[in-house]
Amino acid sequence: MSELDWKPEKNSVVPLHQQIYDFMKNKIMNGEWTLGTKIPPQRNLAKRFQVNRSTIVTALEELAADGLIESKVGSGTRVINNTWSLLASTPPPDWISYVKSGIHKPNINIIQEINKAEADPAMIRLGTGELSPDLLPSKKMGQILQIDTVQSLSLGYMESKGSLSLRKTVNAYLRTKGIEASPESILIVSGGLQALQLISIGVLKRGSTILHESPSYLNSVHVFQSAGMNLLGIPLDKEGIKSDSIGRMKRQHHAALLYTIPTFHNPTGTLMPEKRRLELIKVCQRESLPIIEDDVYGDLWFENPPPNPLKANDTQGNVLYIGSMSKTLSPGLRIGWIVGPEPVIERLADIKMQTDYGSSSLSQYAVDKWLRSGMYEGFLKETKEELRFRRDFTIQILEKYFSEIATWKTPKGGFYIWLKLLTGVSTRKLFNAALREGILLNPGSVYDNNDDQHLRISYSYASMDQLEEGLVYLAQLIKNSSMN
Repeated sequence: MSELDWKPEKNSVVPLHQQIYDFMKNKIMNGEWTLGTKIPPQRNLAKRFQVNRSTIVTALEELAADGLIESKVGSGTRVINNTWSLLASTPPPDWISYVKSGIHKPNINIIQEINKAEADPAMIRLGTGELSPDLLPSKKMGQILQIDTVQSLSLGYMESKGSLSLRKTVNAYLRTKGIEASPESILIVSGGLQALQLISIGVLKRGSTILHESPSYLNSVHVFQSAGMNLLGIPLDKEGIKSDSIGRMKRQHHAALLYTIPTFHNPTGTLMPEKRRLELIKVCQRESLPIIEDDVYGDLWFENPPPNPLKANDTQGNVLYIGSMSKTLSPGLRIGWIVGPEPVIERLADIKMQTDYGSSSLSQYAVDKWLRSGMYEGFLKETKEELRFRRDFTIQILEKYFSEIATWKTPKGGFYIWLKLLTGVSTRKLFNAALREGILLNPGSVYDNNDDQHLRISYSYASMDQLEEGLVYLAQLIKNSSMN
């Protein structure tokens, strides 16, 4: 049940319990709370409505007396009646069972909690994987859109692969990374996540096995699982995914493809060196194992440029390459691309047209202008300087407060520090304790179900003051928890 923004009026002549009863009854009778909807526990309701628990008990008793809700020991309080079931001889649709039988798997509980907590502006977000609103180029976006060019803005539907002008621009941009890709082999998508969704339903059979780094961002989104795929993790070392076991794993599990983030890996921040990249390409070519290369962080290097993407050394059309502007320019633009063999791109473009008739023409126009004008390079330089400063600031705090309770490696780019706790404190309990204090964490279990000793710390989103306040408090919390 979503957040309840409404609160009873303390100064009203109508008693508080009556106001709450009326509010909840309306929700039920209007069909907003359908049959089977679970009512939050009394303690939670009292906190949300800022009243005594006894007031909640009275309101719930009246709803139960009306035959609208029912409480059962062990399963809580649920809606058992509404307008339709009271008026109609045939029962209303049981939307709860429809929702539960939907094909797309729900987010794991902790992700749902994170998504909900991110809506609270007062929350200190120590794990959020996006640029701070302060770093987004709002003013420059206005300037970009005012630049006069020969290219005209189309507000109609684009062709299936996306704006030809943007695909030509992306072609030139990819060349700087060593990737040769004709506009025909580029598909414009609405961010990296849509790229994965299209691949999961467009080129794979149900029941296929996907190999990936463990831990992996792929575990935090259910795109492949919802399409009936199985995920299988392969361990990482300090240079990225271990390539020596890939052949064996592929044969044992009939794996369909390998998903990897070789540059500033999410969540560990690992940068795969060139030697390992070449080994990986060689192994996957030998095993005829296609690769999805997720390169959404590739532009965010600090001291030295990373090695060229895997795609740059792909001589057999083995790699589907995903790029995006969401991590560098603006998450709100929702523009990315898939690069691959033309038959695959044609297939994915067809599915995309069936899904949404193409990505926003206005966003494509904006990204095209950013890249063509040269302003993207200037903005990227400023952003990287700011991120590098934030990384160094975060490392200083960790060295001061976490040196005895955790270990970490300093990332060479991207957003993340993979913090390994040495105290034996459960990161799930730590997540709950921090959340109560207004600090939002991303525990390792989001990226690997069995991980209970890592936290993904992001220096990209929270302000400097929030980073310091949140991390200092977190260190105290860990120390206190380990002493208890």
